[in-house]
Amino acid sequence: MTRDLTQGSPVKLMLAFSVPLLIGNVFQQFYNMVDSIIVGQYLGMQALAAVGISGSIIFLILGFCTGLTGGFSVVIAQRFGAGDEDELRHSVAMSTVLCILISVVLTVISVAATWPLLELMNTPEDTIQFTYDYVVVIFYGISASVFYNMISGVLRALGDSKTPLYFLIVASVLNVVLDIVFIRYFYMGVAGAAWATIISQAVSGFLCLFYTAKKFPVLKFQRKDWKIRASTCGLLMRIGSPMAFQFSITAVGVIVLQGAINRFGSVMVAGFSAAAKVEQLIEQPLATMGVTIATYAGQNYGAGKIDRLKEGVRKCVWLTLAATALGMLIAFFFWEPLVRLFITGTDDQTIGIALNAAQQYLYIVIIFLVFLGLLFVYRNALQGVGRSFMPLMGGVAELVIRVAVALMAPLIGYAGVCFATPIAWAAAAIPLIITWFIYEKKILLEPAG
Repeated sequence: MTRDLTQGSPVKLMLAFSVPLLIGNVFQQFYNMVDSIIVGQYLGMQALAAVGISGSIIFLILGFCTGLTGGFSVVIAQRFGAGDEDELRHSVAMSTVLCILISVVLTVISVAATWPLLELMNTPEDTIQFTYDYVVVIFYGISASVFYNMISGVLRALGDSKTPLYFLIVASVLNVVLDIVFIRYFYMGVAGAAWATIISQAVSGFLCLFYTAKKFPVLKFQRKDWKIRASTCGLLMRIGSPMAFQFSITAVGVIVLQGAINRFGSVMVAGFSAAAKVEQLIEQPLATMGVTIATYAGQNYGAGKIDRLKEGVRKCVWLTLAATALGMLIAFFFWEPLVRLFITGTDDQTIGIALNAAQQYLYIVIIFLVFLGLLFVYRNALQGVGRSFMPLMGGVAELVIRVAVALMAPLIGYAGVCFATPIAWAAAAIPLIITWFIYEKKILLEPAG
């Protein structure tokens, strides 16, 4: 059931690994998109704006969890590449313990901080209660998200990108059904959409767990695997923490920027939120190549195949550029029908304002999309070999740009604010590209850590 990425054609291996992963990423986005579509269609534009506003806050916490589990999977991929099954199982066991502890702490903190944070973000009065109802439920279900991300990260570290996909498809269908049932028939409002997401993620995680226990002999645990070892926990946190904080630092910038966008009112926020959903969809091939190169780099670095690693990074860049071109074409020609999936109403003038806001943002984004693609490749390649400092600094660069633009929002207007995220991509990507090429040999010949 595992896939060894240290032998064979890099391009064929990366494509075979990335296609199921891409489908899985699209279905993962499907969770949030279905929430937004059903909320927009059944509950109106204010509720849609609320779900959009919630994205930046949710990203702050769940992004931290995603980065952390991603860092853990880097260590696991290196152990798998080195052929050390005992250390592989122990790393998975310690990852599980750490995830449980961190999930509990984050749930308590995030639930308590939700309302004050929404007020700090200048959330419009007509949407703040909707936003709170959605966000707080998602935060109550943090453990479900961490649960699924950790198990799927372990499987991908072992080269299996198909198993998480199968169960994610099941969960996505369940999410659609529960969305409609909770909102249309149980009248649970935006909280119903959040509960549908949490329940679906939990189901997907449990299905992955049961299947893995039966089909992956390499993960048959023994009592000794669960013995707490400070060295292993320290390594996992040393690799995982910078990746987690990188996500959170980026999220802080997104929150500050969202606060600036909120000043333009709920209609503009709804348009921006709908455009952001389309943006997230066209980004999925780029994010997929990032996860692919992280696993590829981790396995080949663990196996000591440095030349093969460098070759894989170069070819991943070309695959990413091709995916970027496709995303740009989709956003340019099909932005309106995609945005209209989320926006509804009878007031043509209001809908027109929201559509114009969405178009402005998407047309600006596609100009800079190539920087995002390169950011995913080089950031994940560095993380795959255990080098997380520069990716963390890239997150700091993104934060600085977004905050600077947000502070100028009253002067530069909505269109100017739309440039914040794309410029932040460039500010983060360029230093990482330079870092990879200048220090490539030095980085790859030193021990990871």
